[in-house]
Amino acid sequence: MIRALALIALAGPAVAQDLSFPANATMTAEVLTADSSYDLPTGAWSDGVLPVRQVEGNVIQQAWRIDATGLSSLQLLRPLREQLANAGYRVTFECDTRACGGFDFRFAIPVILPPAMTVNLGDFRFVSATGPDGAVSLLSSVTADAGFVQVTIVAEGVGAPNVQATAPRIVTQAAGGQATDLAGALEDVGRYVLPGLAFATGAAQLEAGDVPSLDALAAYLAENPDLTVALVGHTDSAGSLDGNIALSRRRAGSVLERLVADYGVPRRQLEAQGMGYLAPLASNLTEDGRATNRRVEVIITSTNP
Repeated sequence: MIRALALIALAGPAVAQDLSFPANATMTAEVLTADSSYDLPTGAWSDGVLPVRQVEGNVIQQAWRIDATGLSSLQLLRPLREQLANAGYRVTFECDTRACGGFDFRFAIPVILPPAMTVNLGDFRFVSATGPDGAVSLLSSVTADAGFVQVTIVAEGVGAPNVQATAPRIVTQAAGGQATDLAGALEDVGRYVLPGLAFATGAAQLEAGDVPSLDALAAYLAENPDLTVALVGHTDSAGSLDGNIALSRRRAGSVLERLVADYGVPRRQLEAQGMGYLAPLASNLTEDGRATNRRVEVIITSTNP
């Protein structure tokens, strides 16, 4: 059954912004504050400072939980960002985890407390946007079994925002969090787990042999030469965090080098990152779960015209 979710009216009859969430989303918290202010982030945390611009008005803050496995923070944020753009809002700042400032950024901004809003310090995204009637910020993050979005809206000089119902856009995904079509997964979900990669235990070097998923990725990048992607390595929870982050980054780097050397993918379209065990897809308490968590994902990072 399709759930009816939030319509947020930013400025009375003048502007009404529909924010459509997945049908399996639930609002877990809401805070309404009249005649208040909000420090809208305008840049990443750097040298002990978070750049902000104070905006005043009526503030509404909501937290949403989306019950699904295999989500990405980009998958959650991108439809909302597009909806804001369609309503005339301009993105003034956007960042992803480390580029935001990581731990320091997360704890410099007001976030609704867990369990209503959970922020995975290894995978979150943030957007600030401004429009003719106020400002909006979006914070998205994921855990192994759910996604979370915090929406903060400041309506300047108007009555308190209204919350009504609207029919949502449904986010769909294949069983186990993995779509079977690489192009479809990258464009609709924002991520794709590359199957068929083999690494020796504790080793970073990709074993020799044909890998059909790399053929598919190389063909997709050749068809989309303005696209850039990140190869993101993940591990199970055995060992230290620092060691696993380093190993996962080296494994992603090994996949990058194979794509360049054997498949002719331009290096400018690729980057390698590692998350260690910070973003599991399954429980690390079973061998099957640990095997699922040992993976390399491809994530679209930008299109360069």
